[in-house]
Amino acid sequence: MKTFGCIRKAGLPALVGIIASGLLLSGCSSDRKLDPFAGKGSPKYSGLGPLPKGGGRRHVGKPYVVAGRTFTPTARPQAVQVGVASWYGPKFHRRKTSNGEWFDMNYLSAAHPTMPLPSYVKVTNLENGRTVVVRVNDRGPFVGTRIIDLSRAAAKRLGYLNKGKAKVRVEYLGEAPLGDDRRRLARLNRLSHQPAYRIAAALKGRPVAVAGVPMDKAMTPPVEVAGMAAAPRRAVAAPGYFVQVATFADPANAEALRRRLAAHGPVRTEAVEVNGARYVRVRMGPFASRDDAALAQARAAEAGLPGARIVITPAGG
Repeated sequence: MKTFGCIRKAGLPALVGIIASGLLLSGCSSDRKLDPFAGKGSPKYSGLGPLPKGGGRRHVGKPYVVAGRTFTPTARPQAVQVGVASWYGPKFHRRKTSNGEWFDMNYLSAAHPTMPLPSYVKVTNLENGRTVVVRVNDRGPFVGTRIIDLSRAAAKRLGYLNKGKAKVRVEYLGEAPLGDDRRRLARLNRLSHQPAYRIAAALKGRPVAVAGVPMDKAMTPPVEVAGMAAAPRRAVAAPGYFVQVATFADPANAEALRRRLAAHGPVRTEAVEVNGARYVRVRMGPFASRDDAALAQARAAEAGLPGARIVITPAGG
């Protein structure tokens, strides 16, 4: 049975309430997390040999309260989160997760309090730059402001196993399959150093942003235009979703922003004329769906551009 050791800091009243509610206890390297979905106990896998992969269920769930905090699961999670990650391992190895899978501390998996289960996320350790793609199939952590609990293997991959915690960026990639995903997860991790939008595209089986238009080709490179140094050529916009980031009178400022955003997804600059004046606008895209554009919008906001908005450009528009 799991111990209650490190939630003592939550206070005896909270602990009594948790026990009375029959909530399942799970956890991380130095703390425990509470799982309100698996029932009054977390069964341990009784078989021998490697744990089976997959086999759980798709689960979002209703809002729930743990130690006085309300968590609201959602099928449309926040695209990007930045905060503290912890990890959990031996005490919960071979036990059931919140969606009915078996927790394997040696597999690249994670617990998140509100994401749909199972899902994939890219996690970046902001302290050393290491990245990993993990399968989210459990609930937690419920300690302080921590945003994700990684398996022992994932924490080791990110280089904070001994430290116990690290500041990370978590980027939602999409739903994970219910079955065995070892090959797919390995394939996604070969792309873990790539921007999240590329990994999400690979997950969806389409290596292009718009059908027939490779991601790298979808960008409009800047070229020289008479009277506008470093301004882009006027091109017929590709059909799809874009994120309108900013508009500049000075082409050099537009180009500087384009370069700054290049690591976050496809981005282009376009010359426009408004009331006889010439401007250069910066757009991220094209993207094949509004969800992909929303991911880019969130990354633009994280980069200090909260005014970015989604726009739709029809073919030839």
